[in-house]
Amino acid sequence: MRLFLLSDRERTVLCRVLAVLLALVAAGTSSTEGSVDAFIATAKNIQLADHPRFAALLAKIHADNPVLTETQRWQLRYLDAWENSYNGRYSEALVIYQDILDHSGDPTLAARAMGKMLSGYAFNKRYEDVFSLAERAVAVLDHTQDPVARFALLTDLSQSLNFSGQPEIAIRYARMMADVDPEGDNMCVPIATEIAAQYSTHTFSWDDPLFKRGIDACESKKDPVFTNMILLTKSALAIEQHKPAEGLAILDRIAPSIVKTNFHAALTSLTETRAQALYALGRDEEARLAALNVLSMYGNADIDGWLRDAYEILYNVAKKRGDASAALDYFEKFSEQDHGHLDDERARALAYQTVQQRKLVDKVESENLSRKNDVLRAEQKLATKSLEIGRLYIALLVIVVLSVVLWLFRVRRSRRRFEWLAHHDGLTGIANHQHFMVELEAALADLARRRAPGCVILLDLDHFKLVNDRYGHAVGDAVLQHVVEVCRACLRRGDLLGRLGGEEFGVLLPDCTPDEGMRIAEDMREALAQSSAHVDGQVVSCLTSAGVSSTQYSGYSLKQLRSDADSALYVAKREGRNRVAAGMRERSTLQA
Repeated sequence: MRLFLLSDRERTVLCRVLAVLLALVAAGTSSTEGSVDAFIATAKNIQLADHPRFAALLAKIHADNPVLTETQRWQLRYLDAWENSYNGRYSEALVIYQDILDHSGDPTLAARAMGKMLSGYAFNKRYEDVFSLAERAVAVLDHTQDPVARFALLTDLSQSLNFSGQPEIAIRYARMMADVDPEGDNMCVPIATEIAAQYSTHTFSWDDPLFKRGIDACESKKDPVFTNMILLTKSALAIEQHKPAEGLAILDRIAPSIVKTNFHAALTSLTETRAQALYALGRDEEARLAALNVLSMYGNADIDGWLRDAYEILYNVAKKRGDASAALDYFEKFSEQDHGHLDDERARALAYQTVQQRKLVDKVESENLSRKNDVLRAEQKLATKSLEIGRLYIALLVIVVLSVVLWLFRVRRSRRRFEWLAHHDGLTGIANHQHFMVELEAALADLARRRAPGCVILLDLDHFKLVNDRYGHAVGDAVLQHVVEVCRACLRRGDLLGRLGGEEFGVLLPDCTPDEGMRIAEDMREALAQSSAHVDGQVVSCLTSAGVSSTQYSGYSLKQLRSDADSALYVAKREGRNRVAAGMRERSTLQA
């Protein structure tokens, strides 16, 4: 599920806005009577605080058609682009932002336009453009002195990189925002931006203290937009982490405020998250109506995470009711959305790798060109010298060629290392979350084609947070490496082990029956229970809970297999931890 985050910092205290408005009314001025600057300033100050009034002011200044200075003309162009973005006309907005960036001659305005272009590229899934423009944006930051422009550019960098599949980098930019906050004490936007990126890492807890800090900061600034964004994220995490009642209570509390803003992304997120909570609570009919409401907010050709989740709920409800025709129809649409979502994840990763590889090639070409220039200068000098110096020239040429070969070798080695890191977890060396899911989907397709059995195991280390709190993160990292070594020893050739995030691991067992899957999961649990990690003189024990699902009972759907394994893992945790539980369908069969 993807959540929205607004990024505009062009708001001041409400009393200042009202004061400007009252001054305009009292003086009876208009944009045609020399108050264009005040008119534009008023519009900028209420872009989000009172958007209908902003739109009316923008329409008025265009209707009045005053004589504008060059600076005023570019400022008005920027406001036009912002309004296009707000109303979903992203292509038109990008054209204007590009014009401002190329021709305005105003470094501050150009920096702000660059940030909005990043957000527009991310929303339109132009990921390669996002990563390329982000490189330029980082360079622009070094020369941007205006604190408002720097803050806005950091915000857009964080949001666009998070949306483009790089949440770890997005978190770093979000934390940098606090150092350049133009108001000095407003942590609302930096914390809200970081929370959105933390959510994308899949390692964040719904009761993390960062939520309270962000809510307190935004409420103290009387900023309902970012307050609602944080609470929507908190609600979604609560539902995902088996706290649907708490998540629904949050949604009920913020619903009136979100409806009042009438912002499409917030309304869609509210409706889809409510559908998830209602379904988790067993209120199937209410969940179905909420999911149908989500569908009404999209066009027929849209591919989106909210649509995917809505179709999944509709499929599950129809299947419970025994409506096979509706269930099949919803499952086909869910599958289209799910494949579209996976294709989008692959596009993000490929775009990131492409831009990084292009940077390496550009660097090598630049270095080679510099070396060739050195060779040409050396040749001009050696042409006038004796045979002895000619021999020295040959030796120098050989050294240059060897240097170029060495550089090419190093670049090739760096590229291979980069490709390895794109598919593996840097700490443990096993498959990372994205690569594991891609391999799992491919393996399931092969198993389905051969009608062969397979199992999926989800493992979650018990009370691992206590290890980090007591011994520190360095010891915690060593324990994770120890866990991987122990688990690998229990697996067969051809099995795949991956790190899904934090202390959670996944295992794919192709050509494996449910009984064999339970045995392997039990072997890993027992092996971990009987071994301890020895780190810097510390002996640290590590227990795990595991959930097992199989294609025999859950079918070959990646979503269903993972859901059943996750439910089994939850049962193992609830029943006392340090145990293995089978999926709901396996348990039902065993009981029968």
